[in-house]
Amino acid sequence: MLTIHTAALLLPGGGRAPVADGAVAVQDAVTVAFGRYGDVAAAHPAARVRRWPGVLTPGLLQPDAVRLLEESYFPDPREADTLGTAPLTGEELDALGPDDTWRAGSVRRGLHRMLRQGTTAAAAAPTAPPALVTAMRRSGLLVVGAPSHPGGTPRLDPLAGAEALAGATASPLTVGGRADLAAFDVPDEGALLAAGAASCVATIAAGRLVYRGR
Repeated sequence: MLTIHTAALLLPGGGRAPVADGAVAVQDAVTVAFGRYGDVAAAHPAARVRRWPGVLTPGLLQPDAVRLLEESYFPDPREADTLGTAPLTGEELDALGPDDTWRAGSVRRGLHRMLRQGTTAAAAAPTAPPALVTAMRRSGLLVVGAPSHPGGTPRLDPLAGAEALAGATASPLTVGGRADLAAFDVPDEGALLAAGAASCVATIAAGRLVYRGR
């Protein structure tokens, strides 16, 4: 099915200027057009339209995906009263006991938290555990090569510390490329970098709406 995703501002990446009243047309898992909404809609009059608040961007890249999933426990919402909602690490993680008693559920919830942050791609080295890589792909994430300079504390927000949106995305929008998008309820790129990925209201991975906040 052909779908047009539109927002007040499109940030296509690749050095291209922002597009006011921008839109991206998606056919199955592929980006077929992007630009001004009027132009895209006129070229695809039968398309379903999804309107999002704020800005529409390429999907974000999570460079610390493997470390986050291996070194953190993402609590079940039913555990919020005792464990809170933030990922547990270090001594708090060790106190949970053997991995096999909590690993699978934590990985599933961790991947969902990534999707809620506008993440559509995850970095993984060739040595990453095959089960984790499989879980990433099943969630809809595109698995790409690990960053060349890993290190530091892994952060769930791909925009944390980013100086520009381009540094937090896997690739710019490309006609014929995989349809990975995210919508954030902020007015522009500067506001997005300040607010972080928690402002995400929708994530589209390979053309599929995998998270919708509103």
